[in-house]
Amino acid sequence: MTLMFLNGGAMRGGPLHHLLGDAPLVAETRTAAKYRFYSVGGRCPALYPVSHGGAEIDGELYDLDLDRLRDQVLPAEPPELELGVIELADGRSALAMLLRRPNTSHAELADITDFGSWTTYKERA
Repeated sequence: MTLMFLNGGAMRGGPLHHLLGDAPLVAETRTAAKYRFYSVGGRCPALYPVSHGGAEIDGELYDLDLDRLRDQVLPAEPPELELGVIELADGRSALAMLLRRPNTSHAELADITDFGSWTTYKERA
């Protein structure tokens, strides 16, 4: 089992949440203020680590089985994202989906950092 930070469609109520199976929700939490947050073509969110100008981003932390991550969650992720390790606001580390570097996609990126969460962005956009 590993800690996985989710901030998009796999969160509770999202279209991909079923992929988590019975993985327990550990906490509603935030990232450390070290990330910019993007909408990738309006389809999904992406975290991007920065050395300055970052913000805390809301999400959910799950205790996810690595087999489920490999077999269910990762295959459903878009090609613009890659698995990485992030820092949470409380200093812990967790896996999360990050904007792939280098970004080779032609999908439009919109900086949505000021919204603070994918849910808020989707409600207001």
